Amino acid sequence: MGIYEELGIRPVINATATLTKLGGSVMPPEVVAAMQDAARCFVDLEDLQVKVGAKLAELTHNESAYVSSGAAAGITLAVAACLTGADRALMDRLPNTAGMKDEIIVFKSHRNGYDHAARMVGVKMIEIGTATHTDPTELETAINHKTAAFLWFQGGMSGRADFPLQTVIDICASRGVPVLVDAAAQLPPVENLWRFTQMGATCAIFSGGKDLRGPQSSGLVVGKKWLIDAMRPNGNPNASIGRPMKVGKEEMAGLLAAVKRYLTLDHEARCRRDEAVVATWLTAFNALPNVHAVRGYPNEAGQPLPRCELLLAPDARLTRDELAQRLREGDPCIVAMGSGNANGLFLNPMTLTDDQTAIVQARIVELLG
Repeated sequence: MGIYEELGIRPVINATATLTKLGGSVMPPEVVAAMQDAARCFVDLEDLQVKVGAKLAELTHNESAYVSSGAAAGITLAVAACLTGADRALMDRLPNTAGMKDEIIVFKSHRNGYDHAARMVGVKMIEIGTATHTDPTELETAINHKTAAFLWFQGGMSGRADFPLQTVIDICASRGVPVLVDAAAQLPPVENLWRFTQMGATCAIFSGGKDLRGPQSSGLVVGKKWLIDAMRPNGNPNASIGRPMKVGKEEMAGLLAAVKRYLTLDHEARCRRDEAVVATWLTAFNALPNVHAVRGYPNEAGQPLPRCELLLAPDARLTRDELAQRLREGDPCIVAMGSGNANGLFLNPMTLTDDQTAIVQARIVELLG
């Protein structure tokens, strides 16, 4: 009996995305093996963090790298590093930011729940722009002697009511302001591991447990050496603001194995596979009564991968919510994501095995046919 059977937990066929609430992703054997290997003995955690970071930086063409306990923890530690630099006395004072640069500039259109990770350091979030437009002069005006960094959220919300990241980087660089890029779900494309920093961003922060398929409780921060050097003492195992955000030897080894694996994958073949799955779904679902299936691109995180959107007519056998409920309650349990359309349901092949794509198709045909 496995742990899920012991606890009465139903495994899920995840037709949504690499969502944290569904466990992120499924780790491949080489990642699990690396974690098991790391668990065999004790090790100096700070030394391991430095050595793993150096290898990750080399692999991703960056000056330096750090393994955090998830992407949100990476944001927290990167913001803390911008406030304290290498000053241990300032680290001890956080989240009391008196006397420090403690303003983080962000687009109003980028505000979201994940900026809790920045605010917990004690900073003030300075919004620029409106929900519909932002002019570069607003950033120039917002920068002052209290500005610690600019926080850019890359993904579904970027490209709306903001202006290009390169413009942000150029303006901030001219004023000595670091630019932190939250790119948690921005893999693929693999080139993002170095694209943002080569554009001039101070760091880019990725989830280790999404498309990298590393440990879910891991994150990857790549960027400037001065920033990473200041993040380490702000984090575990030091008694600093990042002490609760513990990343262990197993996660460090697992993430390193995951990045090595990711860099060897044939990403073009993976994209062709997902396109083929979506095309097969479209053929099957468009043959059903009162159902219209369309290809969606990019996916919900802005990743360059396709997905299928089911649009159900009012006289379809089930409503969108009824279909989602029946899929979840069935055997096996299938979880799908509602679309912006009240009658729409997204199906994403990126988290499915080939066997599971067939199961999802058969179950929907059974329910709607």
